[in-house]
Amino acid sequence: MKDVHNFTSDHEGRLFDPAARAAMTRFAGSDDTLALEAAAAVRTAFNAIERMRAHGAEGRGLSSGAMDILLRLGAETDGISIGDLALAAGVSSRNVTGLIDTLERDGLARRAPAPHDRRSVLVGITPAGQEWIENFRRPTQAAMAAIFRGFTDDDLARLRHLCLRLADNQTALAQHLEGAR
Repeated sequence: MKDVHNFTSDHEGRLFDPAARAAMTRFAGSDDTLALEAAAAVRTAFNAIERMRAHGAEGRGLSSGAMDILLRLGAETDGISIGDLALAAGVSSRNVTGLIDTLERDGLARRAPAPHDRRSVLVGITPAGQEWIENFRRPTQAAMAAIFRGFTDDDLARLRHLCLRLADNQTALAQHLEGAR
């Protein structure tokens, strides 16, 4: 695969993307582009991880989205509603319904009436779904070890923390904007 990135190091030895910097400078109209470059770097990292995940999942017959839902189902013991799955995955209920249809068709998930409310439906993982996850575990661990090669445990914990702070800030901003309406 051709290397699509041409990263270089700044004066402190930290990587940056000169093309992203140039684009952000043109966009912002100034040299103060650090937050914009950081956002572009997050997108670049996300896309790299998603390409790896999608390649692994599709090689096993699932889209990346269906794999995400299946992994979430694997963590549930009593099933979960489609609405709760959508909320956890950050996608629409319609999207989750389509993914559940696929998982159900493949025998990896099943719908059942909720015991506390017969009008509600819970989705659970099947034994075949659990087996799929088990077969996917080792290759995924190897792929993540490769993509995070050279990262210390502290690096990984800081990266996790920073990414979740971004998500938390976005949630707070959305709530503020909603409250301003």
